[in-house]
Amino acid sequence: MTQRTRKLIGTIVIILFVMIYGPVAMTLADSRIAELPGIGQAVVYMLLGLVWVVPVLPLIKWMQRPDEA
Repeated sequence: MTQRTRKLIGTIVIILFVMIYGPVAMTLADSRIAELPGIGQAVVYMLLGLVWVVPVLPLIKWMQRPDEA
């Protein structure tokens, strides 16, 4: 598989993942986080904003792998 194809597939997967993760994170934030004090809310929102990167990193590494000769 060429790098160009991997980038296309990876981009589609990342978009689909974010489309699913976003509403899940918003639902979690709306239901549970609203009960926390302000500083707790800020910390949880920062974590929710960054945690989606963790499962995407291996996919990005795969996308960037050079083509085989």
